[in-house]
Amino acid sequence: MIWERAARAFWPLAALACLIFAALALGGAVAVPPALLPWLVGAGLVALVAAAIRGGLRYRRVRGGEAVARLDRTLPGRPLAALADRAAIGGEGALWQAHLAQMQGRAATARAVPPRADLAPRDPYALRLAGLLALVMALIFGGAGQLGQGIEAIAATVGRPLAEAESPAGPSWEGWATPPAYTRRPTIYLNALAEGEALELPKGSAVSFRLYGEGLSVVQDVGGAVGEDPQAPGFRAERSGAIEVAGRRIAVSVLPDLAPVIRAGAAPTRRADGRLVQDFVAEDDHGVMAGRARIDLDLASVDRRFGLAVPPEPREAVDLALPLPRGGARRAVSGQLVEDLARHPWANLPVALVLEAVDGIDQTGSAAPMRVVLPGRRFFEPRAAALIELRRDLLWSRENAARSAEILRAITWRPEGFVTDDLYRDLRGAVGVLEGGGLSVEARDKLAEALWAAAIQLEDGGLADALERMKQAQEKLSEAIRNGASPDEIQRLMDELREATDAYTRMLAEQGRQDPAERFSRNQQGQQITGDQIQQMMDEIQRLMNEGRMAEAQQLLEQFNRMMENLQVTQGQGGEGQQGGEGDPSMNRLADTLREQQRLSDEAFRDMQEQFGEGRDGQPSGNAGDLAQRQRDLREQLGQQRGMLPGQGSEQGDQARRNLDEAGRAMEHAEQALRDGDTGGALQDQADAIQSMREGMRALSDMLGEQGRQAEQGQQPGQEGDEPEGQPGQGNRAGADGATRDRRPMLDPLGRQLDGNGNMIPLNDPLAEGADPAQRARDLLDEIRRRSGQRERPEDERDYLGRLLDRF
Repeated sequence: MIWERAARAFWPLAALACLIFAALALGGAVAVPPALLPWLVGAGLVALVAAAIRGGLRYRRVRGGEAVARLDRTLPGRPLAALADRAAIGGEGALWQAHLAQMQGRAATARAVPPRADLAPRDPYALRLAGLLALVMALIFGGAGQLGQGIEAIAATVGRPLAEAESPAGPSWEGWATPPAYTRRPTIYLNALAEGEALELPKGSAVSFRLYGEGLSVVQDVGGAVGEDPQAPGFRAERSGAIEVAGRRIAVSVLPDLAPVIRAGAAPTRRADGRLVQDFVAEDDHGVMAGRARIDLDLASVDRRFGLAVPPEPREAVDLALPLPRGGARRAVSGQLVEDLARHPWANLPVALVLEAVDGIDQTGSAAPMRVVLPGRRFFEPRAAALIELRRDLLWSRENAARSAEILRAITWRPEGFVTDDLYRDLRGAVGVLEGGGLSVEARDKLAEALWAAAIQLEDGGLADALERMKQAQEKLSEAIRNGASPDEIQRLMDELREATDAYTRMLAEQGRQDPAERFSRNQQGQQITGDQIQQMMDEIQRLMNEGRMAEAQQLLEQFNRMMENLQVTQGQGGEGQQGGEGDPSMNRLADTLREQQRLSDEAFRDMQEQFGEGRDGQPSGNAGDLAQRQRDLREQLGQQRGMLPGQGSEQGDQARRNLDEAGRAMEHAEQALRDGDTGGALQDQADAIQSMREGMRALSDMLGEQGRQAEQGQQPGQEGDEPEGQPGQGNRAGADGATRDRRPMLDPLGRQLDGNGNMIPLNDPLAEGADPAQRARDLLDEIRRRSGQRERPEDERDYLGRLLDRF
């Protein structure tokens, strides 16, 4: 009740005090003209006094009886008042005692009454909230410096009339020195300086005065004047000197602003993807504001032959912004410039690189010029390299148009088996443009882009040379591993090998008219290889390189090379050698369903990426319902295909059906996850469905292959017979000694010798049991690592596990 009555009485005083404090903390006193400031101060004081008097008159002291009555009103039947009553008649009777007992019980339930000031009816315009908001803004955005300046300004303004009363002819003044914002130094109030105290200012500081009275002036020799108001003179501090105002002399020492210093690291390097990488370090006494790299052609160092013999056309220097941290003082920064200049006409030509840093007053510091070759993409395919050279010559000068047309004609002569039809038409069109005469800048730039695209197609495309590209990628990766190349370069070459391998398998697929990811393939020795096994082997090579086990990665890479050289595609037309059973209608229908499931999984993954990219944090998109319906259709389609599978009652046929049942359940879970918006869970279920379908197709393929071999040997399905050496049934064994034709042993992911030539683990090997032998081998190795790290295991066991890891 004390708080309630105090709030009702003194809320205007509190709101007014908050407003006045906010005005001072936010610099309001300094912004008000000096002539108006005393009136505002006086009005504020009068308002505070009036609010305090009003509150004192309205406040009433809380008495004990009022507190009891307030509490009693919250209880049913006013028990406190009832307990204070006295019975006029029959005070000792049982009825009266029962009444008192009842009131005591109710009084025992009393609880503290929460305060309630009810200020809304008393403050209909919410002035109290305005004062509270102003206080919060002042605490967040205000500062002690501004509060002090405001108090000093009020003190000076209020004190001036007193001084004038003592000395009526004495004028007054105020002054401020504001350093440049980039120095992050506070404003200095000159009136607060002690007599004889020197003033130190950074170069470029703004000094301003406010003169009160007649006959006052400011005399200074530290910088040029700013503004024309004689009552408010201002200037910038550029040199040391003195300021005199109203008989007072202030010595000023201007601190020099040193130019920034920037140093380049080592010469620019070429990243694996062809980007320029340049390290730098920059320093400044007040902070680096900007940085740039300027690249000019070093014409004196250019080999002026062939297309570079003619004078170059004028071209502006390359100006690149250096990356700087967003926050902080930036007095000392280090960074790295990464830029893709592979398409620039000066790529792979001598250039002069200069790094520059700029401070807050536009002073520039430069590093010593570096004479380097501008990094760019390298082209290894001869035709692509020739097109890039033609592009460079055209961008060097349009006078090379006739010469470039002749060379382009030579490149496109007899294109059969050398250049694809689409690329040939594009290049012949470029010849016509070059020979047309009057090549404009726009046409030249357009032609340069076309030549770049053609070179990229020749360098990275060309399915006709896919096998050669794959061999080259394998050789470059092997050489990089042997020479200890950087991890970045090895990773780039590994990516090139993946791309080349994919291109080669696509070429084989076009020959066989099948999808390499969905069919069973085999090498010339008759050993079956799946697209998954190829990918698993690539992943194993990548894992070994990531772990630093380069010797093992090199050995597995050589095994992979021999496997891919012998790779062929099963045509799937039935008859001799068709072990995979790809020509069977059931297999074809399952392959189509598997492809559709993979496409659906890819779309679900892209949808999840878009969800998080748009900031929806996994919220379901509008496409989720469509994906779920398509998943349902695939599940029903798979159920129909399962009922039409051949081989019912056989071990492999029943295994295929069980695998398809598991795939159907995984599809059902994926459908529900898509409807619930759980895209991540749906992707996992879809991956399980794909794996189960592949296992079912593998079992069905084995069954069809066995039936085909039995038919060739004149046996009924299910009969046993010996297969002569060298027949397809023996295809999984290259030799009893477990070596390849070059007698080098083949090893599995655990380092053990394989019976075949490394393309797959033999069926009678224990690791072949289960759905994925390579994955099982990796799981076994991971389990060995896990157990070897458990200190609670016996030392003998951990020593044994350590020897296993050293061997494998």
